[in-house]
Order: sequence, then C-alpha cells, then structure tokens
Amino acid sequence: MSAKLKRALESHERWRREQCLNLIASENVTSPAVRRILGSDLGHRYTAPDHFYLGCKFTDQVEDTAGQLIRDVFGSEWADARPLSGHIADMTLLSAFTRRGDKIMTIGTEYGGYPGTSEVGFSRILGLVNLYFPFDKDRWNIQVEKTIELITNEAPKLVILGASYILFPHPVQQITKACNETGAVLAYDGSHVMGLIAGGAFQQPLKEGARILVGSTHKSFFGPQGGIIAAFRPEGERLEKTIFPAVMDNAHWNRIAALAQAFLEMKKFGRQYASQVIRNSRALAEALDERGIPVRCREYGYTASHQVLLDMDRLKDGAQVPDRLEQANVIVDRGIRLGTSEMTRRGMREKDMNDVAEIIAGIIHGQETTSVAKRKAIALAREFRQVRYA
Repeated sequence: MSAKLKRALESHERWRREQCLNLIASENVTSPAVRRILGSDLGHRYTAPDHFYLGCKFTDQVEDTAGQLIRDVFGSEWADARPLSGHIADMTLLSAFTRRGDKIMTIGTEYGGYPGTSEVGFSRILGLVNLYFPFDKDRWNIQVEKTIELITNEAPKLVILGASYILFPHPVQQITKACNETGAVLAYDGSHVMGLIAGGAFQQPLKEGARILVGSTHKSFFGPQGGIIAAFRPEGERLEKTIFPAVMDNAHWNRIAALAQAFLEMKKFGRQYASQVIRNSRALAEALDERGIPVRCREYGYTASHQVLLDMDRLKDGAQVPDRLEQANVIVDRGIRLGTSEMTRRGMREKDMNDVAEIIAGIIHGQETTSVAKRKAIALAREFRQVRYA
C-alpha cells in the first residue's frame, strides 16, 4: 500500500467513524460481523445461474439463505439479492414490465422522486413516457384522488411509489384498485425506508397491495451497499427472466452473504431499531423547530420516517449551510435532508437529538464559531462509536 493511500484511508476512518455526526439519509453503518463477511473469500469467487462455474456448492447455500431471509422479512413469495444497487433493481423492474412507448408513473424529482426512473434516467434509454403523481407539497405526499383519476385516464403499465425524500407512508391501499382495474403493475421503491419496512415501523407495501418491492440495502436498512427485489411469484418469474444475463451477470457473493447477516440482525433487532429511528427523527425535527430552524410538515408531526426535511426556501443562505456544517463535522447532503439512521445505530436516543440540534442551530444562526461547534460534534460523536442493534 502506498503512503498516500494509507494516509487517505486512515484519515477517512478516523474522521467519519470517530469524529463526525453523520446525518446523510442515504447512509448507515454496518456491524462488525457484516464487515468481516465482506472481506471473506467469497469476494474472489464467480458463479452463474447455469452452473457454468464449479466449486459453488456453498455459494448456492448463501444465495438460498439470503433469499429465504428476504422472503421472511418482507412477506414475499420470490426474492433476489443479486442486484448490485437499488438502481440496478429499478433497471430490472423497468426492463421486465415495460416496452418502448409505454407509460410509467413516478414521483417527480422536484418532490424527491428518484432521477433514475425519471425522463432523464433509465426510462429515457428504454423510450418510456413518464407520468408523475399529483403531489401535495404541504403534506409531502401524493394526492390520492387526482392520482386515481390519472391512472384511470392514462393507464400506465407500471406505477412506482417511493422517493428519495420521503416523510410519510404512501397511500398504497388507496391506489391499488385503480391499478388493478387498468392492468398497471404497482411497485414500491423502498430504497430509503427499507429498514423501517423490515422493522415493521413504517408500512408494509406487499401486504397493502404492491406486487413488487425494490430498493437499496444501505440507507435505513443497515446492510452493505447493494439492492434487492421482493415480489409475488408471477411478477418474480418475469423478473427472473430479465435479470440474467441482460441486467446482471456475476453477483458479488461476499456482499450477499454480508446482506444475509444484516437480515439476521434485522429479524432480531429490527422492530426496536426502526421505532427508535422514527422517534429520533421526530425529536430532531422538534428540537430544530424550537430553535428557529424551518422544518417541513410541522402540522403533520414533521415525519414518520428516518428523514427530516428542512425548508430550504425559508433557510437563510441555505446553499452555504451544508458546507458550513461539514466544516463543523456535521455531515449532511445538499437537500437539506437530515437522516437519523446511522446515529440511531450508534446508540443515540431522543435526548441526544437535542444536542445534535443545538450544534446545527448554532452553525445556521451564526451563534457559534465553526471551531467551537466542531469540538462539540467530535465530543458527541466519540460517545457513540459502538454499533448497536447487532
């Protein structure tokens, strides 16, 4: 290893694992057991569904175990852990159920919809026509009656719920009938809320009417980076035919084994973890609001997920806030969308969200210097270095 690479890795580990408060909603932290599996011999190995490669009898057991765990946790009849990311899972979904010229319905990117399934994403490559859910910005959710009307009139082939900015459960049950009547396949991209779904604390899309659940495994779900698909058997068989060899070839089996371990941890600790994540989100939102930081959806309880959305339009110098927070070792995205998943897994509870809010408010209002806020952030982060719920 070169000295430059060694310094970069050691500096990153020390900074992000020991000295920062990570509030990026699309990140989490894995357990030591998961990290050990990621470094196993499986990371060197190759396999294929047609058994072209030999020496895979134990790899097959890993695949079977992961699939069974996904089916158990989400209540599906079919599951696949091979997608390398949530984006690959979305690509598989679009490829399996649409043809050029078909219409699909998603949430618009201006409301946090995923760009990968928008008109600038993979649907552009496939030649699809994008329709967008009518959206209520005040409630931060789709408008049910207008959505049903749009589905009835436009008859999209595929309707995908879920978003990157998601505060509240989507009305899956309310739009299922319209999808069934028009022949639309109803899918749910649970990338951000997968851990909350797995923990039974948000909603259960497959029990509420969705036929397919796709998403990533490293946001509110505390697995390694990757993707999964869970579905009922008819849809699963169609997805199976699409995955190999069109969308996926070799899978990363060390990741899949590590994901299976994360699912075991989720089965044991998921309900406790997911409930605490949501309590922490609400506590953080309330604490920020009390300190004069504009938080969306106060009248609706702020949030029911791992996310807190700040109202950028009302935030003074909002574009500069993420950089100022980073200088104080508080890591956010440019949304500003605050996530509580990682800090929850490191052991934080509601009372600790007050301390986090105090640091954030001090920076935003200019009440504290960056150096003072940074010292506070480092001191708080060092209290929560051990991974919990594992």
